[in-house]
Amino acid sequence: MATIQKLSGKLRQQLSALNATQDALRDRAGLSRRTMTNVFSGKADFKVSTLLAVADELGLDVVLIPKEAVRAIDPNLSPTAPKVLTGVQAALNRLELASPKAKPK
Repeated sequence: MATIQKLSGKLRQQLSALNATQDALRDRAGLSRRTMTNVFSGKADFKVSTLLAVADELGLDVVLIPKEAVRAIDPNLSPTAPKVLTGVQAALNRLELASPKAKPK
């Protein structure tokens, strides 16, 4: 899954398929109401431990696979380029923005 929005959507879909409520899931997973709202909104980042707890309570497993293997799971999907910058790439981007551009002569 390439985005938090897609991940949250999948979690909402599973919650609905189980005819469960966020409140019941929250109680079983031991999470706060705010954290549960963040997970299902798709707009906020959340901890991996939170994802693992929610997925477990929804009967899901979190699995990491190589991007090249995506088509074996779903032929309609295709691998995507990483959308999350590495720490090094983020630092390089900040340096590039901070340094004055060389003026052409």
